[in-house]
Amino acid sequence: MIRIIFTIIFTISSIISFSCTNLIVTKGASADGSTMMVYTNDGEWLYHLKMFPHTTHKAEDVIQFKIPGTDQFLDIPQPSETYKKLGFHMNEHHVAIGETTFTGREELWNKNLPLKYWHLMSLALDRSKTAREAIDVITSLVDEYGYGSEGESFSIIDPNEAWILEMIGTGDGKPGAQWVAVKIPDGAISAHANKARIGTFPLDDPENCIYSENVISFAIEKGYFKPEEGKEFAFNLAYNPLSPDRMRYCESRVWSLFRRAAPEQEFSSDYHRGVEGAERYPLWIFPENKLSVKEVMDLVRDHYEGTEMDMTKGPDAGPFGTPQRWRPLSWEEENGKTYSWERPISTYNTCFSFIAQCRERTFEDMSTLWFGFDDTYFTCYQPLYMGLDSVPESYRKGDIRQYDPSSMWWAMNFVSNYANLKYSYMIQDIQKVQNEIEDQLISEQENLAKRMLNKNGEDKKKVLHDYVNERADLILNKWIDLGYLLIAKYNDGYIKAEGEPMKNPGYPAEWRKNIIDQNPGKHLIPEWNKKGRQEENPF
Repeated sequence: MIRIIFTIIFTISSIISFSCTNLIVTKGASADGSTMMVYTNDGEWLYHLKMFPHTTHKAEDVIQFKIPGTDQFLDIPQPSETYKKLGFHMNEHHVAIGETTFTGREELWNKNLPLKYWHLMSLALDRSKTAREAIDVITSLVDEYGYGSEGESFSIIDPNEAWILEMIGTGDGKPGAQWVAVKIPDGAISAHANKARIGTFPLDDPENCIYSENVISFAIEKGYFKPEEGKEFAFNLAYNPLSPDRMRYCESRVWSLFRRAAPEQEFSSDYHRGVEGAERYPLWIFPENKLSVKEVMDLVRDHYEGTEMDMTKGPDAGPFGTPQRWRPLSWEEENGKTYSWERPISTYNTCFSFIAQCRERTFEDMSTLWFGFDDTYFTCYQPLYMGLDSVPESYRKGDIRQYDPSSMWWAMNFVSNYANLKYSYMIQDIQKVQNEIEDQLISEQENLAKRMLNKNGEDKKKVLHDYVNERADLILNKWIDLGYLLIAKYNDGYIKAEGEPMKNPGYPAEWRKNIIDQNPGKHLIPEWNKKGRQEENPF
């Protein structure tokens, strides 16, 4: 018997932050007919991206998961084959999975059960050819072995369908979980960000909605739902009750995605700002226009710019408009009231993000994972493909406690961290390089696909590997050079642009005014010399 201990994906899962954002774009809502999904993994850790091969297994082979607090393992039989997968993100059949954690009712979180949400994501990719199959794999596994994580929202897509699966445990250590899965209508987009989003759902439409057998009766038993109140059952209200702090932290991001994808629909900010009785945002919307991959990149680059919550404005942003707010984001003052900074989609502690672009079988090797390390606002998305046998070395290396410019994670992080010194100036240099490279990569995809169609076997594989490695080297070197440029150009507070005289711009007028308003006399120079006063002669 072959036993595979599950250390593949998360050997350091304890340091992961559970604060992610997902955006789903159905094939009918995308400009090129692909299904797309964005997943931001927001946590302070350094991820080594890997490709796992298609593998055949013997009947007695199992995969093992350590049971928390014991020296024992849970053995789960392997299927006859497990599919090729890129990280825990996409597999060879163009199924892609993302997640955000909503926690929900913590009494339902049994930490002693070994199957965690990231295990389920990886196992689903191992065993699924469609999004529906992935849902069946996940729910069947928890029915048999139990669910050991808190409340979780999964985005699951394939070239034709897009689903949201929301799941929470039962709290008693027995197998099973409470869950509901809803298909997003073709032509629509959806989003979730650490808050359960599925409310009411149809009980008799298995083509578009499936759910655990006792999802309602369990809620009644626990007192989470009271039919006598005359309201329709809503999964999110029962298992993830509303609170003003979570609405601001989570629903703000959904609001920002929706308002920019469909500005004519004028979504109110009242709900995510905690206005009591405000209308909830729908599970999905139909965007104003079909979205290209570049527009999707732009949607997940956001600090609420141009709204009343704009994080680049006001004294909070400092003199040079940095949108970063260091954690903890909320705090309590001596008056007993709680305050918080905004939580944007783009955040400095994003480990990585990707845009999964799932295509029909005619693009068998070309289903694309646009992958980027660090903050979405600063990263450069590189296309990676399921036709690869491995990913570039710079994506597979690095130590979070030791700076290494040959690691893509570190090259990206150096630039984004340094930009906080003079954000309003430096972001222009960064976005210039970012847009040039991403536009180039996007424009190359059609020609690359044509080249692939004319190749067979090893020749096709070589074309793909050569292209990806060359572009990875290009991005890495550009970001190293960009870091050096920022150091030289903005050294000691000056601006030293090539071919221009050195400038000393000082601080913005608005920020200087804020300083004066806070303490009008502190920086004031007396004006008595303007009145013609002269020093008395002491002799």
